[in-house]
Amino acid sequence: MVRRYVLSVTTPTEPGARKDPLVIRDLEFLGGMATADGWRPEPTLPEIAFAGRSNVGKSSLLNRLVRRKAFARVSNTPGRTRELNFFLVNKMFVLVDLPGYGYAKVSKSKRAEWRPLIEGYLRASPALRGIVQLLDVRHAPTGDDKQLFDMLAEIGVPAIIAVTKIDKLTKPKVQERIHELAVELELDEDQMIPFSAVTGEGRDELAEALVSLLEQPDWRTP
Repeated sequence: MVRRYVLSVTTPTEPGARKDPLVIRDLEFLGGMATADGWRPEPTLPEIAFAGRSNVGKSSLLNRLVRRKAFARVSNTPGRTRELNFFLVNKMFVLVDLPGYGYAKVSKSKRAEWRPLIEGYLRASPALRGIVQLLDVRHAPTGDDKQLFDMLAEIGVPAIIAVTKIDKLTKPKVQERIHELAVELELDEDQMIPFSAVTGEGRDELAEALVSLLEQPDWRTP
């Protein structure tokens, strides 16, 4: 079985205030990519993509990550994101918001369009440094989640696993679910970042992981 290629994250154990590992000084929306062969910004800067099923809380996570209330649209209707959206961060790297997948009310034809869009980007972007894959702590990984994990393993894309909505469960239950997810996905528990967009827990750990990932050499280079 293929071992998932996942960036390990060291979570600090000392309590108290900490320096923000990713201070967001400048954000710029560059545009959206609607088709696999459509427009996209020139891949001159490192890119980090964010992916997850439509109701996993990706927009809320992104808003919390960049400390902006309306950076990524938060909607009561999952599946609104139809394109790959590119955002320039601090003029240093590009954040790529991938369309949410797996929303049942989106037509099969539209879901069929999104797969080559997402897969084409992940396979072909020369600037891609890694991906943040989101999982809801309350639910088992879906077939769509596992398909994406398998594809990432096949391609070799470095991946950070963010486990969202931990504020919905007690701390002991969160630890239990993290363990269960790690076992099911064949990951170490310390390779997963528990995250709450409500409380902000996990924000700095995720930001630190992104910075570390951006500092890694291009994984496509032998």
